Amino acid sequence: MGSKNSDNGTSAGAVAVDDPAKVRNVVLVGPSGAGKTTLTEALLAASGVLTRAGSVTEGTTVCDHDPAAVRQQRSVGLAVAPIQHGDIKINLIDTPGYVDFVGELRAGLRAADAALFVVNAFEGVDAATIALWEECALVGMPRAVVITRTDHHRADFMTEVIACQAAFGAGVVPLYMAEEDQLVGLLTSGDAYPDERAALIEGIIAESEDETLMDRYLAGEDIDQDTLITDLETAVARGSFHPVMPVCAATGMGLTELLDGIARAFPSPLEHELPLVTSVDGIPQPRLAADPDGPLVAEVVRTAVDSYVGRVSLVRVFSGTLRPERPVHVSGHGMADRGHEDHDADERVAHIYSPLGASLREVPYCVAGDLCALTKLTTAETGDTVSAPEKPLLMVPWDMPEPLLPVAVVPRTRSDEDNLARNLNRLVASDPTLRLDRNAETHQMVLWCMGEAHADVVLARLRAGGAEIDTEPVRVALRETFAGSAKGHGRHVKQSGGHGQYAVCDIVVEPLPRGSGFEFVDKIVGGSIPNQFIPSVEKGVRAQLERGLHDNTPVVDVRVTLVDGKAHSVDSSDAAFQTAGAMALKEAAAAGRTTLLEPTDEVAIRLPDEHLGTVLGDLSGRRGRVLGTEADEGGWTMIRAEVPSSELLRYAIELRSLTSGTGTFTRHFSRYDPLPEALAARASR
Repeated sequence: MGSKNSDNGTSAGAVAVDDPAKVRNVVLVGPSGAGKTTLTEALLAASGVLTRAGSVTEGTTVCDHDPAAVRQQRSVGLAVAPIQHGDIKINLIDTPGYVDFVGELRAGLRAADAALFVVNAFEGVDAATIALWEECALVGMPRAVVITRTDHHRADFMTEVIACQAAFGAGVVPLYMAEEDQLVGLLTSGDAYPDERAALIEGIIAESEDETLMDRYLAGEDIDQDTLITDLETAVARGSFHPVMPVCAATGMGLTELLDGIARAFPSPLEHELPLVTSVDGIPQPRLAADPDGPLVAEVVRTAVDSYVGRVSLVRVFSGTLRPERPVHVSGHGMADRGHEDHDADERVAHIYSPLGASLREVPYCVAGDLCALTKLTTAETGDTVSAPEKPLLMVPWDMPEPLLPVAVVPRTRSDEDNLARNLNRLVASDPTLRLDRNAETHQMVLWCMGEAHADVVLARLRAGGAEIDTEPVRVALRETFAGSAKGHGRHVKQSGGHGQYAVCDIVVEPLPRGSGFEFVDKIVGGSIPNQFIPSVEKGVRAQLERGLHDNTPVVDVRVTLVDGKAHSVDSSDAAFQTAGAMALKEAAAAGRTTLLEPTDEVAIRLPDEHLGTVLGDLSGRRGRVLGTEADEGGWTMIRAEVPSSELLRYAIELRSLTSGTGTFTRHFSRYDPLPEALAARASR
């Protein structure tokens, strides 16, 4: 996204819409390889937006303009392609189907009012496809099903319909049937397909607001077509009825019918309940409507950084109207854990554009319900709210997936450090599924990604920005503790003329249960160490615990008891007793025995039942301890286990391999546990 007014083979300009009822925001959802981008190209060409359809394999499509998408030959980011069909503007939102880019899918679902769920006519419905369907269901997104690539020699439309019904439910019903290179509309075909036509009409009437309609139909009354089409829109908008259409991008079969169906049967922004809104300080506000004259509330659903244009923000306007040369307020809250600190800023909208893939076509305004692109909003990040400065508002954010694959990056030279820092800030601002962790203990810069494909895209973008980088193995920060009680004597005496240093202390160190932290006990009697220097001993011990005893590994879960010591009336000082305390701790470690501790995470793994045994066996090999399993709906199981963090560094990739791409997991830190002796010996080398 970024080149202004570039044609890319386009033949139609951008038109601003005045009425939200004339807008259809449709997100294309489906597994990688289903043909979403190819279908978008065919629809753009059929409607006259493009003079010719591009090719995914040749890297010439409107939506897959990112160099990473061209190289991987699959979508890696969300893209918008508007089409004017009659008096209806259809914003097609093409999203990636690969699981690494589920964050882009969720952004597309946020921007849309309905979804076209795309499957091809010969591969069936696998668990990964069902997972995408569930993503739509979780946000209540109305869906229609498009079965593509019907020209393939193994294509079987009705077999695919039956597979979709088995996977997605009985609400999946054909709206058209395919006969060679043409479609037969079941609402207009008379008795050509009586069983399929009856199932369609009954499915539509079941969702009708006219409760007498079903009785009239069962009594033999012929329901007129206009009533059925009106009720079809109602059925689709409610999200429980999913009409199916066969479409062939290569031959053009079904393209016009699909556009007609979107325009006539898909909900407009007026029919889609808007997200909740609060004030910037979190006070709930009345729910908004898609009213061009209402208060301005828009949301940044995607951010891109173009080398020529700069920052480009793809925006869905939910309420009000965005106009150029007007001030706006940009708010971003609730993403501090991802490296996005809360921010509020007043900025000015310069120009408003209608995006067509990477090209930007200027429009005079953008009304509620429509999508547009804004340039040079310097503080805007994905998920931010754009509102009126006189009444700043904040949209409740959508759920962002947690990145679980760490990648440690290092600049090749000192001159690359600045480029790396600058590019990392841009990437984190644009991608809420990317988390940057500058680990102070391991001294590594770690990028948390969604998976290998996501990491590949992130690294390629860093290098394209001029940062020469390498990757290195991610290191896990260990801890150390005492394995038993030990005594330490700290003597810091320097008297070589002038003001000297004198401090002596004796301590006993004992291990505490895991997670107890540090405890300091004062058992000095008789004033052998003056009261003002006892905190100095504690301060010195604490500092040495944080620095560590070996390899800069912090020491945890110990009790240090100060039992005796000596002081000098002139030469003792705070600094001297801090040094003595640290020396006593090191001597205790030398006299006693310490053990290394590794972090352990609690994980929750969701997977299909058929992979349960494989994953349980793999967890055992990772030194995991299974806490329990519980059945989930639809033949899925949830495993809860404790696993060392070092065994989870590549688990985002390996779990997918074990479960054919269907397993997902979450993790959170639990505690530190002793590292096995063999691994501890290897770590201390």
